Amino acid sequence: MLSQNISKVLQSWYSQHKRDLPWRHTADPFKIWISEIILQQTRVNQGLGYYQRFIERFPTVVSLASAHEDEVLKHWQGLGYYSRARNIHKTAQYIAEVYNGKFPTQHAEILKLKGIGDYTAAAISSFAFNQPFAVLDGNVFRVLSRLFGIETPIDSTLGKKEFAELAQQLIDKKDPAHHNQAIMEFGALQCVPVQPDCAVCPLQQACKAYELDLVNVLPVKASKTKVRDRYFNYFDIEFDDQLFIQKRTAKDIWQNLYELPLIEADRVFELDEIPQLELFATAGVVEIDANPLTVKHILSHQRIFARFFKVRVRVLPENLRDLISIKREELENYAISKLSSVYFEQK
Repeated sequence: MLSQNISKVLQSWYSQHKRDLPWRHTADPFKIWISEIILQQTRVNQGLGYYQRFIERFPTVVSLASAHEDEVLKHWQGLGYYSRARNIHKTAQYIAEVYNGKFPTQHAEILKLKGIGDYTAAAISSFAFNQPFAVLDGNVFRVLSRLFGIETPIDSTLGKKEFAELAQQLIDKKDPAHHNQAIMEFGALQCVPVQPDCAVCPLQQACKAYELDLVNVLPVKASKTKVRDRYFNYFDIEFDDQLFIQKRTAKDIWQNLYELPLIEADRVFELDEIPQLELFATAGVVEIDANPLTVKHILSHQRIFARFFKVRVRVLPENLRDLISIKREELENYAISKLSSVYFEQK
């Protein structure tokens, strides 16, 4: 099947099956950019509400640029991968300063913006400005790999080059926005990762994977992500009705978010270890909750095993005097990690 025919089939299918999503009703590059960043690590049904709330609070580049980072992170809370929020905030400030608040229109300029890679630049360029740059995300990799029977690993240098060239060959240069939306939606709804319904696929006759019984084999990945285990011991310290939190400043997971005092170790602690910790050496520990909450939190590169200890003390430990002291009801004003949210939702 010729490339132009494939694009026509995809666009015809899209016209009948596309989901009604707010970012598909705008050519505003700012709103398209925000939607794409949210959807990088988030399912559409989960990201939709976050997108609507974010755009309601920050409707323009300038409004986002002028906001405090803490507020941006608070509106991002629950989405995870907070480097995305920090990047869009810094990029908005850059656009406000360098481009006078107007989003750049050229693909090459968009690609230079912090936090924007090949896929996002192509998406913004095509959806906002109808420029012929092919998108290449996980859905598109899967569609192309199966359709053309390509066994080159999609995470290899050769594979990325091969798929990028193929995607660009297929794009409808007269209507790149419609084509890009169509092929991504096709991968999201029809050519799904597991057990796609090939019987109703409009591209079945052209699909090499279907012909060669490789649908459940393709696409191929060369490597698996190495996952690191980490152990977090959090302390909810009760003293004079205060709640003590700290801001993570290291360039690590949850940077600039707030959390309870933490000791990261090579294991999660047991109850009898707590009074012996240097943290509580001058505290006069009165009571430790006998049922600490234990949570396992899985990220793309990390498995975090966390345990939350509620500790009542007579004296505030010296090494906690620099922490932020708030009332518990004030916690809603601070951006905290998903892991911390799990704990506070149960307390």
